[in-house]
Amino acid sequence: MQTTKRPSFSDFKTKALQNKEVNKEYNALKPLFAIKKQLVAARIAKGLTQDDIAKKIGTSKSNISRLESLNNTYSPNLATLMKYAQALEMKLDIGLR
Repeated sequence: MQTTKRPSFSDFKTKALQNKEVNKEYNALKPLFAIKKQLVAARIAKGLTQDDIAKKIGTSKSNISRLESLNNTYSPNLATLMKYAQALEMKLDIGLR
């Protein structure tokens, strides 16, 4: 019995992004994923858990988990991002290019 070799994620992504609709959606979600990655990286750098942030903001750990998750397209509002930054003792910097 011959097994089929599965493509690597990189190969899959390269092929998928050749589709114009997939590429359009991927590019539209880049800013959302970028901010989520920054939230997680900053929290970890400060040595805080999701529960720590939740307590500082006054919400639940599950809300912080959803906020940070790359597996959904939940878009945080500006007030939430400001509270998150404040909980990290950081400043939120947003700009247009």
